[in-house]
Amino acid sequence: MADRTWPGGTLVAAAQRGDVEALSALVYSSYPHVQRFAHSLCATPQDAEDAAQEALIILYRKIGMLRASGALASWMFRIVRNECLRRTRGLLHRGPADEPDRPGTSGGGRSAEEEVLLRLEAERVAAAVAALPDDQRQVLVMRDIQGLPGRTVADRLGLSTAAMKSRLHRARSAVREALHDEPAGTTGTRGTDDDI
Repeated sequence: MADRTWPGGTLVAAAQRGDVEALSALVYSSYPHVQRFAHSLCATPQDAEDAAQEALIILYRKIGMLRASGALASWMFRIVRNECLRRTRGLLHRGPADEPDRPGTSGGGRSAEEEVLLRLEAERVAAAVAALPDDQRQVLVMRDIQGLPGRTVADRLGLSTAAMKSRLHRARSAVREALHDEPAGTTGTRGTDDDI
């Protein structure tokens, strides 16, 4: 079974002092944890791999910015979460104009006004999802963005199906509430609570 403990404070402190061997060991031993975060938060496996790599690059370059050596896990989680959200926004921003060879697209694209409105909507949805508590965001991302079946989400998180559904319902309700005052025609997360 994989080691679930993060690198210790001694290794982190040595890396922060510029010890190249310690820094390499820190990046290497953080990889499984960062990868696990990314796969639970990102929309696609490819985005997860890219986000994990980006997070490790940030770790390598900016370890000196970490204020407390014991805060490595939470710092890396925030970096991975932000990278996954950035990539999800990129998915939301891509449209038919970005895929001219896709069957069924006219290639005409959208007007500049439509593009701006879609980007603003995507930003509001991403912000609403980012504002969720970690446990709710994780269920919402896995179920509604990654499209995993409810049973799979529950199993991966070590929850009963009822507990997973409860978290998902609270997350969807919070996102709807955050978007409640948005203009007509905007959408929140896909699906309904009944199709869990």
